[in-house]
Amino acid sequence: MKKGSLVLAGLMLLLAGCSNGNGSKATAGFEVVTTVSPITDIARNVAGKVVHVDGLIPEGVDSHTFEPTPNTARLIMKSDIIILNGLHLEDPTLRLAETNHKKGAIIYQIGPHVITASQYVYDFSFPTSGGKPNPHLWMDVANAITYAELIRDQLIAAYPAGAVRFRANTTAYIALLNRLNTAVQTAIDTIPPKNRVLLTYHDSFAYFAKHYGMKVIGAIQPSDFAEPSAQEVAALEKQIKDEHVPAIFGSEVFPSTVLAQIGRDTGAKYEATLRDDDLPGNVGGPDHSYVGLMVYDVRTMVTDLGGNPSALDGIPTHSAYD
Repeated sequence: MKKGSLVLAGLMLLLAGCSNGNGSKATAGFEVVTTVSPITDIARNVAGKVVHVDGLIPEGVDSHTFEPTPNTARLIMKSDIIILNGLHLEDPTLRLAETNHKKGAIIYQIGPHVITASQYVYDFSFPTSGGKPNPHLWMDVANAITYAELIRDQLIAAYPAGAVRFRANTTAYIALLNRLNTAVQTAIDTIPPKNRVLLTYHDSFAYFAKHYGMKVIGAIQPSDFAEPSAQEVAALEKQIKDEHVPAIFGSEVFPSTVLAQIGRDTGAKYEATLRDDDLPGNVGGPDHSYVGLMVYDVRTMVTDLGGNPSALDGIPTHSAYD
């Protein structure tokens, strides 16, 4: 049995022994849980203060390899709606939710409702042979708008008393996301066309690149999360030199010594601070939001690739959850 399966099995036994304590509603009101922090933030903007929203996967943790904890289980067991991205992003958490949700709770995998199977992207970290599409749909702001709409509809169906507020919150939030979407495209368009290329640590930007007119030329982290081979590194270095790529991008959560070495070998700037499911700043801070994540990433990319990010200057990044 794999390590992850042992951890999950242990949680099942733990829950079986304490279901009397956690199986009833632990807090007053309607409870929603989500997984990765961008989806949590989108859900909070839709829910406002009408219902309570908790995130299951801590920030700074790889969502692909996260193993549920007893606290994950407790949150799941008291929740009325469990919203996951799906597309195999959080399979251990999904298995836990399917086995331990409370009676009547809804488990909703949102990703397959955002785009169709014909639109799934398979790439460096998510090859077709693995059968798991790239799940990072939210990095395209147009998809994030659909996330907000789908979450609104799920909340209205499950908690009709909040329908008026959910609709108003979503309308205001989508107006902001539309502004963000336009600003992202405007900023990307200022990058010299030959520089609109991305080499990243983890292949999080497939849908982003497709929407905004960039090209992903590689990802350092393979589908099995191992280190790339020497031959793969050599091929990437040759491509960077041949195409005169000015900057390559790593992860704030997982600094890559391989990418750093590629930067030294090729002369490309190594930017180690991009993120896909780890919100910038501190909790409650002015940039700690999905919008803040996108503004930070795009500003960083555009600046390092020779463009002008000023279109992003007026985009508010603070989530008030009113």
